[in-house]
Amino acid sequence: MQCSIDVKVVNYSDSVDRQALITLLDMYARDPMGGGTPLPEDTKIRLCDDLAQVPGAMSWIAWVAQQPVGLLNAFPGYSTFKARPLINVHDIAVDPACRGQGVGQALMAALQAYASEQGCCKITLEVLSGNTQAMRSYARFGFEQYALSPETGQALFMQKWL
Repeated sequence: MQCSIDVKVVNYSDSVDRQALITLLDMYARDPMGGGTPLPEDTKIRLCDDLAQVPGAMSWIAWVAQQPVGLLNAFPGYSTFKARPLINVHDIAVDPACRGQGVGQALMAALQAYASEQGCCKITLEVLSGNTQAMRSYARFGFEQYALSPETGQALFMQKWL
């Protein structure tokens, strides 16, 4: 049975939105696919104020029966090859009790509508290779692994902590 999902843009100043964002992101951080470690307390205290100061930062929360069940955090970027903006999904999290019920799809649909309004050429994201459930969800939404051509191979996401 599909539940009614209401996706709303986060107001980083609203106390209800702030608490929901922190709760959902902490849930994700504690999940093995989010690293398995809770958010540090100083991160919980600063995050929403910091996000409000990041140019273009945007977040959506999915609500079911007035309960927060999903979160998507994204940031703008720019495609030099297309000379157009793009949006990168930095976090997407769905309450384990609501997975497989369309919450992630609803969050991505809200992001896609926003990206289209902004004239973006694409939406990017990264996903752990072992997160097969998320990869299936992204593929259903139309995402595919990035490659310029079969000869050059697929793009890899890398990082260096500072």
